[in-house]
Amino acid sequence: MNDNITIRTAKPSEFKNIGKLMVKVYSNLAGFPSESEQPEYYKLLLNIGDLTKLERTELLVAISEKNEVMGAVVYFSDMGVYGSGGSATQEKNSSGFRLLAVDPKFRSKGVGRKLSLACIEKAKKDGNSQLIIHSTEFMKIAWRMYENIGFQRAEDLDFMQEKLPVYGFSYRF
Repeated sequence: MNDNITIRTAKPSEFKNIGKLMVKVYSNLAGFPSESEQPEYYKLLLNIGDLTKLERTELLVAISEKNEVMGAVVYFSDMGVYGSGGSATQEKNSSGFRLLAVDPKFRSKGVGRKLSLACIEKAKKDGNSQLIIHSTEFMKIAWRMYENIGFQRAEDLDFMQEKLPVYGFSYRF
């Protein structure tokens, strides 16, 4: 893992660029629904900073030693504001993260792992008993990373986002 990665709360001045990064990453996933197929999802990505207006929600960013944005993720201390389909928002004593994205030029450098581990630490500090995430078939490369960290598939958290199957994972403390 790259120790030259700093994880911190994103600054409002960074929200716009992080939103553009999110759109770039998700729109380039092979087979992932396009902006014309899911315009509201892409609007959410582009305006990612708006999620920080939700209670107990934080946009975390990975910064390189050259002060470049390497990736980002949205952390939810309370699943009630997580905003997914399915039953995840009903989970008690649980945190979650969504919309993890790593700039393609920084892939395979431990950025996604470091962002995930930061969310695990936040969830522990918040006194929750599990961390919940969701993923799709188009993000299967990340599944291996999540499972290596200790996340386990949680089929009870699966749901459909329009025509897109979304798969739940849980990390229990």
